Amino acid sequence: MTLLLMAAGSGSRYGKLKQFDDLGPNGEFLMEFGIYDSIKNGFEHIVVITKKEHVAFLEEHLRPRLPENIELDVLAQEVTDLPHGCTFDGERPKPWGTAHAVWTARNVIDGPFAVLNADDFYGQPAYENAANFMRAHHDDNCYALVGYTLKDTLSEHGSVSRGVCEVNGDDLVSVNERLKLVPKDGSVYDEDSKNTYTGEEHVSMNFWVCKPSIFEKIESDFRTFLADDKLAKTSELYIPKTIQEMLQAGEIEVKVVPSGGEWFGVTYASDREVAVASLQQKTDAGKYVAPLWP
Repeated sequence: MTLLLMAAGSGSRYGKLKQFDDLGPNGEFLMEFGIYDSIKNGFEHIVVITKKEHVAFLEEHLRPRLPENIELDVLAQEVTDLPHGCTFDGERPKPWGTAHAVWTARNVIDGPFAVLNADDFYGQPAYENAANFMRAHHDDNCYALVGYTLKDTLSEHGSVSRGVCEVNGDDLVSVNERLKLVPKDGSVYDEDSKNTYTGEEHVSMNFWVCKPSIFEKIESDFRTFLADDKLAKTSELYIPKTIQEMLQAGEIEVKVVPSGGEWFGVTYASDREVAVASLQQKTDAGKYVAPLWP
């Protein structure tokens, strides 16, 4: 089983590269706790997608820390990485988006994999539940979303964007992106759409279980995307959109797997103190060893 971590963001609201911030009790990055939890649950291959200028740094940082039996690939997400025969002559100030980040790993992944954000903490049970799903579902068309409860994913320091899910039993029906969610009077309010939610809704925190069939879909979408000059200059390819299109076309089914635990992220600089305290508390409670790596 493979864990794919997306670590190519710029951290504009956080103020620095949050994926490389030393939040752990011994200076660990947040992604290291996810790597630790995944290895504990049987993942044997770690793939990190980052910017070209950070590849060597991450390889040097992670390789000595990981057990010798764990395979590591650190790959650069580059604007020049295009499908065969495609070209792009315009200017592109940022990467092509999260779907392209996943597609970056097409040559190193040939089995089921979990994909998630490197700068989020997903909780130990989430990795266990994802691993159990991967072991139980071998069909190439069976995907999963590790779902969280909306009220548990908000920030006290500003609005957040979340994919609010429509679910039928344990089947995902759709994911609707809401851009400015804030707590309000015991519920959750979207300042953009003006919708109000109870807070009990399932939301996507970008923790997906995918199969290699997704690479072909992303490449097809990417070719269409590049053929539209306006899209190619200003837009991005998003992994939730790709999966939802496959779902609605009947190409895959997507199960909602309960996260079984808490989530926290570091969207704003003021979230840092909470993250540091939480990781210290979990370490003090014996959920993590200190230092994290022997």
